[in-house]
Amino acid sequence: MSMRRTRTTRRAMTAVTVTAALALALAGCGGDGGDEPGDEGSSAPSAPASPSGEDKGESQQDTAAGENVDPDAKLAEARGQNGLTLVINQVKRDSGGFVTVQGEIKNGGDSTQNTSNWVGQESALVAKNPNSVAGATLVDKTGKKNYYVLRDTDGRCLCTTAIVPLSPGESASVFMQFPAPPQETMEVDFTLPTFATTSLKISG
Repeated sequence: MSMRRTRTTRRAMTAVTVTAALALALAGCGGDGGDEPGDEGSSAPSAPASPSGEDKGESQQDTAAGENVDPDAKLAEARGQNGLTLVINQVKRDSGGFVTVQGEIKNGGDSTQNTSNWVGQESALVAKNPNSVAGATLVDKTGKKNYYVLRDTDGRCLCTTAIVPLSPGESASVFMQFPAPPQETMEVDFTLPTFATTSLKISG
């Protein structure tokens, strides 16, 4: 009887030890399930926020190019080269003192179109913002003043960047953020390299 009790006790202790080891192993694996919320890097182009900082440029591209914008709205249209068309969907004055222009560029031609000319000719702008719409300008004819796309402290534009070449039938959503003209200025001319000038009415 004594030997049987000893064997039974040893087996029970062994089972408890194994169970405890398995529980510890499973607990260790549970902590490696994935990234915590917020650990992921923010996605590219670019929502309008303050005019400086990397995060601003990124968030701007995320929300400015699509959030609360009616893709069917057509405030203005500018014809470009080789069948390209720019349709403006929204021109909004923000409380922070900015004007955000959002639209879509579509290739209605029969050949692929490069997007590198829309950045303009300024070498520093081209170097920091290739294949972007950084060359856009607002012109306040009443106030006789030009407004250029805002940049952060590193020279990156607050606009859509890295636009890939557009094949026939393809389109790209774009946004640009400018300093706001005076409150009484409700209409401006908009220009983007290789596109015709068009008049825009500012809302907000």
